[in-house]
Amino acid sequence: MTDLISNDFTAEEPQLPTGLKVLTILTIIGTILFSFIGGVWGYFSAQKNYDKTKDLLDSGKMNDAPGWAKGMISPEMLDLQQKALENKLPILILTLVAGALCLYGALEMRKRKKQGYIFWLIGELLPIAATVLFLGSGAVQGFGLFALFIPLVFIILYTVNRKELIY
Repeated sequence: MTDLISNDFTAEEPQLPTGLKVLTILTIIGTILFSFIGGVWGYFSAQKNYDKTKDLLDSGKMNDAPGWAKGMISPEMLDLQQKALENKLPILILTLVAGALCLYGALEMRKRKKQGYIFWLIGELLPIAATVLFLGSGAVQGFGLFALFIPLVFIILYTVNRKELIY
């Protein structure tokens, strides 16, 4: 009888599965680097990036550049950077909010709480929606399409591991 009582009160929390542990650690690191530091960096460097691209295009140096470089530095890229410059404050705010949601969601999932997945998913999708809203669909075409690859992989991996969330 004492074994039953002591086991009820000393039962350990189930261990966090390795897959979920790795995903949440990567999310925490990625959120700090890309959302918080990257968002603030993007805010303060928006004018400089726009000016450098404009000067490069105006100088005519891109005429001598290889084809792959011409695709990366183009008038369309300058238009995207101008929109990013014009909307740098709302982009920063949404990036920080999305980062906070991802971080909170990852911490909740480390506690195996199902609500953490929802917070994380909103935080993962918010920057994509903000990018299309403020920069247009051109931001997710060509090389910008690569920026959707990592969130898509994480969405798939978290969705597969969602069954490990028990609370």
